[in-house]
Amino acid sequence: MPSNSARTDRHSLPLMEYLARAGRRAAAAVTEPGGLRTRHLVALKLLSEQGPVSQQALGELLSLDPSNVVGLLNELEDRGLTIRRRDPADRRRHIVELSEAGEGELDSAYTRLDRIEDEMLKTLNDEERATLHELLIRAVGSAAPPRDDHCIDP
Repeated sequence: MPSNSARTDRHSLPLMEYLARAGRRAAAAVTEPGGLRTRHLVALKLLSEQGPVSQQALGELLSLDPSNVVGLLNELEDRGLTIRRRDPADRRRHIVELSEAGEGELDSAYTRLDRIEDEMLKTLNDEERATLHELLIRAVGSAAPPRDDHCIDP
């Protein structure tokens, strides 16, 4: 069994928290004022990847309570970034899709965020960055976040 000092030297959570805080501050600096928040970006990215989905399915993908989904979609729709329409097959359901303006805003935001990530990870080579990304995906996949809007926007 490793000694306490050996285990203490490998605690990753404080390092992840530090990088997350630094990343949030840097991201806020390039998206504020009036820019997209993390929860907006995540929703737009999911719509970009998934295509049109039901409002309920989007809420499940985001791990959001239905009332929080409505608020999020109202914000995105007010800015012209998403389109919400009734499902012709079931008028009780809403289908949500990324608008053309939403695609442009998403591309622009990710260009800015790429620059931040490049600066934050400049000491890692491409292979190390790819490994880090894959490890983070695995770690996120194993975490079961609570169903709450804090999952995507601290």
